[in-house]
Amino acid sequence: MDYQILKNIVGEELQRFENISEEQWSAKISPEKWSKKEILGHLCDSALSNIRRFVITQYKENENIVYDQNFWVKAQNYQNVPTSDIINLWKFLNLQIVNVVENIPDEDLQRTCDMTKTETKIFTLEYVINDYIDHLQHHLKAI
Repeated sequence: MDYQILKNIVGEELQRFENISEEQWSAKISPEKWSKKEILGHLCDSALSNIRRFVITQYKENENIVYDQNFWVKAQNYQNVPTSDIINLWKFLNLQIVNVVENIPDEDLQRTCDMTKTETKIFTLEYVINDYIDHLQHHLKAI
């Protein structure tokens, strides 16, 4: 599989992020809604969880790897972290994802994992990788 698309997303978004002011990064439309900083922080948390999925699934199938996204964003306190630090974390986590997925043997892309909180639902590693990219693009639209 060619994951050049993920490298391209990182490059394009880093350029776009330069045009977002600190006030725009930190603004919250309501206390319950995430700011742009918190959305990007959530994408870092997602990257961390997915790196685990991409590695573990290669040697241990059907492992249940989930996370509570709201708790993670709150616990990591992204709203009070310098925006440049969150941007750099996001950049390097995604470049590491590219490194990991480009090194997955083709035959391992059909190995499976569980990423559900309640009932067991099994997904192939190939699906999980593509779902990660779709999820990333979905949230980047909100920034």
